Amino acid sequence: MTYGLYALAALAEIAGCFAFWAWLRLAKPIWWLAPGLVSLALFAWLLALVPSDAAGRTFAAYGGVYIVASILWLWMIEGRLPDRWDLSGAAVCLAGAAVILFGPRS
Repeated sequence: MTYGLYALAALAEIAGCFAFWAWLRLAKPIWWLAPGLVSLALFAWLLALVPSDAAGRTFAAYGGVYIVASILWLWMIEGRLPDRWDLSGAAVCLAGAAVILFGPRS
């Protein structure tokens, strides 16, 4: 369940941020902001559903998932092939998120 929530939250956050990007940088109409705001609210709600005892740990682990999802967005939505630095950086971040998520707690 955690992985699914992280994946859906990442999609919602990226889509919401992209709506603002498109309005500001790609000259899309201002009404693009409305679904962007809904998407960002959905992102916050989904992330709050992640079962965890600490919000900061949840957000930190989510950061790695967000970065990988952003690289996938770059490739699949924007049509730009990630380079080796994109992929290497995403792998390092995902490894860091795994340490946070799966590290033993005392």
